[in-house]
Amino acid sequence: MCSALVATIPKSQGGTSAGLVVAWTVAVLHPTQVRRVAAVSMPHPRRLRAAHLQNPRQLRASSVVLGFQRPLLPERRLVAQDGEQVARLLHSWAGPGWPDRDVEGRYRQAVAIPGVAHCSLESYRWAVRSIPRPDGIRYARRMTSPVRVPTLHLHGALDRATLASSAAGSGRYVAAPYRWRLLPEVGHFPHEETPEGFNQELLGWLADPEPDR
Repeated sequence: MCSALVATIPKSQGGTSAGLVVAWTVAVLHPTQVRRVAAVSMPHPRRLRAAHLQNPRQLRASSVVLGFQRPLLPERRLVAQDGEQVARLLHSWAGPGWPDRDVEGRYRQAVAIPGVAHCSLESYRWAVRSIPRPDGIRYARRMTSPVRVPTLHLHGALDRATLASSAAGSGRYVAAPYRWRLLPEVGHFPHEETPEGFNQELLGWLADPEPDR
């Protein structure tokens, strides 16, 4: 629903929100296929797990994800009233002034496409349901290996879905130059809320042949 995985340059991975879990994972499990990682609005998976265990504020912020674990009903709620719940989530997770009516309408139209609501929720379900299962345990162990490519980590200071305090500290899982940027007056969708500022940070980092910390 609020995730994306994008390629920025060959052998680079970038992701936002839940889609970033894929980018973090590829960088760890297939390091020869990744040159850099651009992380947006999502901590390293192990950092996020620690935040849920240690920070009650993050646990409350993630309560909507627990609601997604039920079968069928969450999908029905996402599409009900022309995607009214999607609109509420966008406004509650973003900074002030975003989304406008046009952007909100496009998201509401998108969730009405058959299969979109279900597919949007499945990654959240796996993230929770796999924790006690063998596949989840194996994944958590594999993710103890550090990311070994330069990483840019952008996060909105007003993000109410994934708190900035939860994202900060992901650098401990990166054994390479790691650059953290906290974007002011921005929520969970910095690439859409402030595209010019976001692009300036991203393109400047990509143009740096040897990004430092």
